[in-house]
Order: sequence, then C-alpha cells, then structure tokens
Amino acid sequence: MEDHSKRELFETMPVPAALFRMAVPTIISQLITLFYNMADTWFIGRTNNPYMVAASSLVLTVFLMAGALGNLFGVGGGTLVVRLLGSRDEKEARAAASWTILASCGSALVFSVLCVVFMDPLLRLLGASDMTIGYARQYLFFVVGIGGIANVNGTTLSFLLRNAGYSRAAAFGLSMGGLLNILLDPLFMFVLLPDGYQVMGAGIATMLSSMASMAYFLWMIHRVRKSSVLEIPRKLAKIRPDSRKDLFSVGIPAALSVFLYDLTNIVINRLSAAHGDLPLAAMGIVLKVERLPLNVGIGICLGMIPLIGYNYAARNYKRMQEFFNAARIAGLIIAGICVLLYYLFADRLIGAFIGEAETVRLGTTFLRARCFATPFMFLSFNMVNYMQAINQGRVSLWLAVIRQIGLNIPFLFLLNALFGMMGIVWTQVTADIVNVIISYIIYARVRKKVLGY
Repeated sequence: MEDHSKRELFETMPVPAALFRMAVPTIISQLITLFYNMADTWFIGRTNNPYMVAASSLVLTVFLMAGALGNLFGVGGGTLVVRLLGSRDEKEARAAASWTILASCGSALVFSVLCVVFMDPLLRLLGASDMTIGYARQYLFFVVGIGGIANVNGTTLSFLLRNAGYSRAAAFGLSMGGLLNILLDPLFMFVLLPDGYQVMGAGIATMLSSMASMAYFLWMIHRVRKSSVLEIPRKLAKIRPDSRKDLFSVGIPAALSVFLYDLTNIVINRLSAAHGDLPLAAMGIVLKVERLPLNVGIGICLGMIPLIGYNYAARNYKRMQEFFNAARIAGLIIAGICVLLYYLFADRLIGAFIGEAETVRLGTTFLRARCFATPFMFLSFNMVNYMQAINQGRVSLWLAVIRQIGLNIPFLFLLNALFGMMGIVWTQVTADIVNVIISYIIYARVRKKVLGY
C-alpha cells in the first residue's frame, strides 16, 4: 500500500488497537446517521399526528432499499479493493475503485427514476392507507426521488474510503450529513414550510444532508488521490473479469441482505397496518429506537471488514480470526447493556418520540419484547459481514436468505395468525435464536473448508 501508516494498521498494529481505530469512528458515524434518521421521526412526532409518523416509517423502507444499492457497490467494491491491496495489486485496486464509483452513480439514477414513476403503487404495496399516502408522497419524492443518487453514492464512497484505511474521513462525512440533517429538520418543518407539510420538510432536510455528505466524500477522495488508490473517475475504468466477478459475488449478496431485511420490514408494516394505524406508528418508532445497539454493532462490523479482508488476502489467518473474535465480544457486551436499558426505560424512549398516549403504551410493550432479540441480531449480521470479508459472498447470501426468507417472514405470518400483534413483536427474537444456531453450524464448515481447521 502506498501509505505506510495504513499498511501498519492492517498488518502489525495490536488487534484491539487496530479494531478500535477502525471501528470507533464508524460507530460514531453510524450513531449520528441513526440519530438523523430518528430525528425525522422525532420532529414529525412533535405534531402528535400518528399518520405522519406512519408515513415516514413506510418511506424509510424505500430509503433503506436505496441503501441496498450502496451496499452492492460499497461492500462489493470496498472489500474487493482491500483484498487487492492485501495481495499487493494496487493497479487493479485503483481501477476497481474507479469502476465502482461510476457504476454506483448509474444504478442510483435508474432506481430513483423508477421510484418516482411508480410512486403510488409502491407506497400502496408498502401499506400506505388513504390517511398516510399523501404524507408518504411528500417524503419519498425528496428523500429518494431527488436525493437517491446522493444517498446511494455517499454510501458507496464511505465504504471505499473506510476500506482504504480512511475510517475517520468516512465517519466524518456521514456524521456531517447527519448533524446537518438534524439542524435543517426544524428549519424546513416548522419555519419555512406551512403547517401540514412537516413530512415534506423532513424529506428536504434529509435530501440536502445526503448531498452534502456526497460532496465531502468526493472532495476527500480528490485530496487523498496521491497517497491512495482512490480517485474521482473521468471515465469507466477497465477491470479484470475476475475482479468484476468478485465484486458482484460479494456485493449482490450484501445488497440482497439489505433488501431482504427491508422485505421483512415491509411484511411487518403490512401486518401491523392490518391492526390499525396506531400499532403501525408504534412499531415504526420501535424499529428505529432498537437500531441504536444494532448501529453500534454495524459500526464494529464495518470496522472489522477491511481488517479481516486484508489479512485474508495476505493469508494471515491467525490475525484475521483475532479481529473476528474481538469484534464479536465487543458487540455482545454492548448488546447486553442495551437490552437492560431498553427494558427499564422503554416508556421514556417511546414517549420521547410522540406524546399520543395509546401510541406510547403500545410502543413500550413492543420495545420491551423486541429488545431481547438484540444480541442474536448482532451475531447474525456479524457472521454475514465476516463471510463478505473473506470473499464468501454466496455463503453470506444464504445466511441472509435463511434468516429472512426461511425464518423471519414465515414466523411473522405464523405468529401473527396465532397471537396477533404481539406475535409480530416476538417474531424477531424467536427467529434469530434459531438463525444463530444455523449460522454457527455453517461457519464451522466454511472455516474448515477455507482455513483448513
């Protein structure tokens, strides 16, 4: 690697220190990103209008689908680049990074156009009612229709920077966008736009913050172009067929993992909507609140991926496994603490988002049940990220399919039929306990096959 300090980070720095350096900035950016996503819900909740809250929850699913595209190119391209660096092929790494950026932009443009053209059928599919679809249109047009390219490409660029060793820069760009969104939310929602357009205001704020993050990432890549393999592409670079295959073999499963997660949320929203708009609004808040420990876990895993991927390519399997074990322990400790705090303070957490009494009551009950799934959810996506890092894209896809298609979605329909809304609530912990057992059986087989022990 051209930057000696980055090579030291991957190869010789003590495992806890290297993981700390890569993960902490990522955790901070994940939390700020979470807070700005939650900020939309919090500010919309100040209207005490559950229909606005429900509408923003529905569109969040589409927003996360755009994130799936970012994962396709960010995870696929980012892990490819770091493995090429680990094998000392810097020329191909540079070409792969350039190709990834342009492919990400083109895909994002197509996605945004399709979402706008088929807006109403899409929102109805997600569970929008006559009371929520108007608000949902406002939010989707700005967040996905106009801001989709910035959202997708910002995700891709942050992965590329992080996997090239610039974790702090990646974290700063995401954090800056999040803080900007929090500042712009009240300005557009309660000052610049008239009453009744609070959801539109939140959408405009999110769109502008995504654009600001993307602009920063592009500036940062231009700045480090001489000391890294990253640069702003002027044309579509040529990459080897095996590189393109490796990118998509990891990137497509990564995108499908997010898509399947979103598909599960669509099912949750559809089933919850059948129980009424208030349960839907309460569940929408819970799904955001519970992401605090999950985003911390995601930050740990994202910091872990380049460290594992680099050492896998360099065949330093001992150091690679040490990173995996350290990340797993850290994530479980955080998950356990959050389970305790969520159970004790569920009513206050839900009440911070909305003052409507029945929504608070429902949300408190839901959160106290779903919080027990947190450690098992972390172990599930920690294993998926590990497989992505060691170029086992097909295995990571199977893990995601088993979790969502094989367990979560069938359990949602079954437990909803048996126990109603509380069956939906308890599905996550039930499905993920089974999924963790299956994941570690698969892990043992992959470890023996790939690593030889």
